[in-house]
Amino acid sequence: TPNLDRMAKEGIRFTRHYSGSTVCAPSRCVLMTGLHTGHARIRGNGPGQLQPDDLTFVKVLQKHGYQTGCFCKWGIGNPPPLDDPQCHGFDEFYGYINMYHAHNFYPEFNVHNGRKVKLRNVLYDDWRARRIGPQYEGAGVAKVAVDYAPKMIADRLINYIRNAGADKSKPFFAYYALNIPHANNEAGGEKRIGLDGMRVPDWGSHANLDIPDQEKGFARMIDYIDQEVGRILTILKELKIDENTIVMFSSDNGPHQEGRHKMEFFDSNGPLRGMKRDLYEGGIRVPFIARWPGSVPVKKINHHISGFQDMFPTLLELAQIELELEVDGISMVPTLLGKKGQRKHDYLYWEFGERGGATAVLKGDWKGVRRNTRKNPKGPIEIYNLKNDLAERTNLAENQKALVAEFNAVLKREHVSQE
Repeated sequence: TPNLDRMAKEGIRFTRHYSGSTVCAPSRCVLMTGLHTGHARIRGNGPGQLQPDDLTFVKVLQKHGYQTGCFCKWGIGNPPPLDDPQCHGFDEFYGYINMYHAHNFYPEFNVHNGRKVKLRNVLYDDWRARRIGPQYEGAGVAKVAVDYAPKMIADRLINYIRNAGADKSKPFFAYYALNIPHANNEAGGEKRIGLDGMRVPDWGSHANLDIPDQEKGFARMIDYIDQEVGRILTILKELKIDENTIVMFSSDNGPHQEGRHKMEFFDSNGPLRGMKRDLYEGGIRVPFIARWPGSVPVKKINHHISGFQDMFPTLLELAQIELELEVDGISMVPTLLGKKGQRKHDYLYWEFGERGGATAVLKGDWKGVRRNTRKNPKGPIEIYNLKNDLAERTNLAENQKALVAEFNAVLKREHVSQE
């Protein structure tokens, strides 16, 4: 990943940044609204939609004169209306609205500003018959695979940046919400395309490797992501706005094991325990890189604890817009600009309803995880010291009674019922 490596060398790489959740919809909701999953509207991938009074930072930027564009996967709620990005602050949208639609890299349509745009791809008839209604429409497996949607969407993004960046009368915000390297979960069980849930137009330099096709596809998707990061950095320089534009890169959850891709193949979680759908570090500790030539210090590695909820106040402060509502995030601007005075979180909090349910709390190097919350919402809390036990192997709850009591109080306080 030469372009991502370059971003890290030309900016700050954060080692303790956390996604809003361990799956896409709630994580992106936390990002947009600045509220953690105990307060946010969307807390899982199940039914639910943002409401008109759910304020996003994008809406605030738009109100203050920013051009705003979103490209690729919206996926906040299930199912969102086709114009949901426009309802929550984006002037321009192109890509997938629904998370299930975004599984399909060769869909029959994309969505542009609330309207479907037909593509040349054709689904197998049985998949089209199964995937009906607003929740699943567009998902499935393509029999005729011509238009690779992630590439088309990336081209739209670059054109948007070119046009918005050339308009010197208004600043712009672009949100590139990738769906790759997610799997096409449906295709992972489809024999007619070789059980290939990581389908790509070509395997590039990975074609002749003696590895499963799904892993070739995964590797190629990483190539594509890195290439698009390079294109973004190049267009900013061409427009001579490189030193007036901050670029941030992160992920909405930990590594997955879907579409016949195996997480262990590339050791995607490294020393961390767990993966997507876990509240252990492997499910929620994610990359975060920030680059802004002349403003963000270069070649820095930072251990500040931060999360998706911090983007709301951070971006508004960078845009010199006063924060007028209470959010769970804390601005990271002092850290990003290499200045003193960075406020720190007392705790980070997560809750997640799948796999029996789980909650988690982080306080510095101490982590608490409660599992099986659907069956036993007051069940035992596991305690880990991440400084000494990054892999969360040794549960210290028996010797940390005071911390168990403290975390129990936090878990109770931070959850606001939606009933």
